Amino acid sequence: MTYTRTHMAPEFTGAGARWFKSSYSDGAGNNCVEIADLTDTAYAGVAIRDSKVPQGPALLVGRASFAIFVQGVLPGR
Repeated sequence: MTYTRTHMAPEFTGAGARWFKSSYSDGAGNNCVEIADLTDTAYAGVAIRDSKVPQGPALLVGRASFAIFVQGVLPGR
């Protein structure tokens, strides 16, 4: 199943979201993407947010959609 939903990032706190920054984010504080693996929760997906706006919106995508995204961003992986 492919789905995409927008939520506010704090909504995932109760689900035990542990956000971590992509190793491909730059060290200058720009282009920072964080993800939280919520595949084993009722959300059953991967949440993505801008680390500069931790209380802002977060995109929830399915595991398969996230894998396709990563393959597109990181060719050869």
